[in-house]
Amino acid sequence: MRTIYKLSFVAFSAITLQSCIATKDYQKPEVWNNASFNTNTVVRDSAVQQVVAWRDVFTDSILQGYISTALENNLDVRTALENIKQAESYVAQGKFGYLPTFNVGANYTHSVNSINTQFGRILGQRQRLDQFDITGSLGWEADIWGKITSRKLAAEATYLQTVAAHQAIKTQLISLVASNYYNLLALDAQKQVALKTIENRTKSLETNKALKDAGRVTEVAVKQTEAQLLSAQALLLDIDNNIKVQENSLSILQGLFPKEMERSSFDGQQLAVNGVEGVSIEVLNNRPDVLASELGFRNAFELTNVAKASFYPTLKLTASGGLQSVDFEKLFDPTSFFASIIGGITQPILNGRQIRTQYEISLSNQEKAFINYKQTVLNASKEISDALYAIDTNTKKLVLKEQEATAYSTAVQYSQELLNNGMASYLEVLTATESELNAQLNIITTQYNLWNANIQLYKAMGGGVE
Repeated sequence: MRTIYKLSFVAFSAITLQSCIATKDYQKPEVWNNASFNTNTVVRDSAVQQVVAWRDVFTDSILQGYISTALENNLDVRTALENIKQAESYVAQGKFGYLPTFNVGANYTHSVNSINTQFGRILGQRQRLDQFDITGSLGWEADIWGKITSRKLAAEATYLQTVAAHQAIKTQLISLVASNYYNLLALDAQKQVALKTIENRTKSLETNKALKDAGRVTEVAVKQTEAQLLSAQALLLDIDNNIKVQENSLSILQGLFPKEMERSSFDGQQLAVNGVEGVSIEVLNNRPDVLASELGFRNAFELTNVAKASFYPTLKLTASGGLQSVDFEKLFDPTSFFASIIGGITQPILNGRQIRTQYEISLSNQEKAFINYKQTVLNASKEISDALYAIDTNTKKLVLKEQEATAYSTAVQYSQELLNNGMASYLEVLTATESELNAQLNIITTQYNLWNANIQLYKAMGGGVE
């Protein structure tokens, strides 16, 4: 009965001391003060904007197929999934931190004493002794200062961080696949311009040779036209090379060996992220990388709690019991049962400064995690600002480039007519045709830049991964 009273006292002490939690409650760090976007676009101060599913943003059916394949096969995504599995195991382990440990062991001991010891001299002979035992041991540590709870919360934060990192990788992957795909469409369009230019310059070369035979132009004009034709043919080779490189990149993103990529046409593509009406600063909460960096800070915060709790006493209960006998036949006899229970509190005093060092390192890691979180938020706001401004700039620039191309096309037509009537030099024709080619290529480049700016805005706003 006295043993029961003592155990009750120890248990009551554990429950009472648990009210003396030494750890702090987590609070989200303040890094949003004066947050803003440097953009001409209206910034909304409404509630958090909902992310748009990637299928609603990228409506090209072929592109959707490539994105689905990449999300399933990409090696970075698969690696992130393994990180999640590892974190899940640590979370499951943390949930068992409140439970006692229990071990069972079976032992056989054979001992022979020395005759030259004091006990051996008394016996005057060797004594051989066999002993059999089956022992179970149980240990339990009371979470007085919140150390076990903080360790559990740290594991949960790490798990959620790996999930957010997985989402960030998928958002980045979707953006890369879309950017590569639209770049391929732009290269295809530039290839068509190059082929049309080669066709036109081949005809111009033939025309100039005829004009030379008629004495209307010199050999210089013929050679200049030939040089322009060769330049266009070299441009076509560069475009073909870039197409192959882009197809290889798109294949690797899908976890496939390099191969030719099917795609639709450049014309008729529609891609616009809903940022025209304004973007709320709260949209940063949608970004998985921002969430991951905050959870990294949460993990460091909880580990600091663990380190701080190590300064305080530890209350442990240990118990062991089982069967023990020198005769195997009597091992399972009721008289072979034994048991012991120990309850104690241990206060660390001198430990080579290990606890304080660990606490100081934990504080430093917590500050580093906070700095990383703040830097992530700053970078996120910059990315949104950059994307919004790029959309605005390229939208206006596309109109100007189309007008420029129209003007150069008219100039080519006029200069060729003037040349045929002997009222202009061939240098004017060469200048106009070269400028027309560059203008047509620049339209395609500007259109791709506009698409890519929308892709970057989609990514900067957190993406839309299921």
